[in-house]
Amino acid sequence: MERKTVELDSRMLRALAHPLRMRLVELLRRDGPATASGLGKRLGESSGTTSWHLRQLAEHGFVEEDAERGNRRERWWRVVHDSFNLNAMRFAGDPDLSGPLNTYLMSAAERRYDREASFFANAERWRDSWGDAPAFSDYSLSLTPEEAQELSAEVDAVVARYRRAPRDGDTAVVAHWAAFPRERHPEEP
Repeated sequence: MERKTVELDSRMLRALAHPLRMRLVELLRRDGPATASGLGKRLGESSGTTSWHLRQLAEHGFVEEDAERGNRRERWWRVVHDSFNLNAMRFAGDPDLSGPLNTYLMSAAERRYDREASFFANAERWRDSWGDAPAFSDYSLSLTPEEAQELSAEVDAVVARYRRAPRDGDTAVVAHWAAFPRERHPEEP
């Protein structure tokens, strides 16, 4: 299955760095094409607001009109890319991008938290069909930057092996991966 991934540049980062726009892209990726009014209802926003943000996303190549659906009164939208790559360190020293970068990263972290919290809130619903399959792990490693890049590439390769078109009996699954440095604060004797 061919994947469409885009590396975010500074122009794209500025356009996407809005919590509502990130949610719109997420919903279109997760659930497929939708209208501005349908998305607005799901997000508690007016169709005018979602329509405006969808047009902004389209202008920057994130979404496009789905011409196979709808009519003159009803515009359907779909995502253009399956995923984004963001090299945050590329933009970290740029004062003009610190606001958009922070907004993007914080919104992404909040969305990640929301998805996991939602699962835990509804975990009972999945117990019979999924049993012990859901996994949440936290590792603390000692790595060089090169080893962290290697590890991430290997994880990406494993995920790619499991990526395919949906089949009967499948359930949509969220998989997260992060590798980042942390400060050490050892206690002195």
